[in-house]
Amino acid sequence: MTLYQILFTAFLVGFSGAMAPGPVLSVTISETSKRGFAAGPLVVLGHGILEFILVIALALGASRFVGGEGFLQVVSVAGGFVLFWMGTAMAVRVIKGTVAFSTAGKRQKESPLGPVSLGGITSLANPFWYIWWATIGLTYILQSLRYGKVGISVFFAGHILSDLVWFSLVAFVVAFGKRFLSDQVYRALTFACGAFLIGMGIYFLRLGIRGG
Repeated sequence: MTLYQILFTAFLVGFSGAMAPGPVLSVTISETSKRGFAAGPLVVLGHGILEFILVIALALGASRFVGGEGFLQVVSVAGGFVLFWMGTAMAVRVIKGTVAFSTAGKRQKESPLGPVSLGGITSLANPFWYIWWATIGLTYILQSLRYGKVGISVFFAGHILSDLVWFSLVAFVVAFGKRFLSDQVYRALTFACGAFLIGMGIYFLRLGIRGG
């Protein structure tokens, strides 16, 4: 993958993951309803600080294995499988009608913590977050390490930008009116992202099987 491909696909894959219903989406909606639009980017800041630390840690650890025989293949296959599974699950939820933006934060409890702290805590509390970084995230890090620090920076920029764009949009919708993002539009976007994840999953599976 070229640097441009890493940036573009990291953005789209991250955007797809951000859209999946989960604790970060819920806390973004609940905090925005209490604090206003700024809560969205602040939640992403807390989430991003945690992920920045994780990316550096994974990059330092993974760099020792980049030249290892078969390591990239195994990680690529694992990442491709999780991407395919995640995309299929998103598409199935849309088809079954269980995806709805309007109900995404209703059960979020009141918290004395600020949005930055909640952004990090809700990420740590989400089991899927660990699975994502152990497979999909590590796959991208290994691809990015071919370009050294520049590659890692490009990957992280694309990934965190997707979070910032999506959760800022969510905060805007909550703060200024839900007419801008109906359940129907949210379902269509979720289905499209699921289809993209399936495609990326197939790409990484083939990459791992071929050993490229």
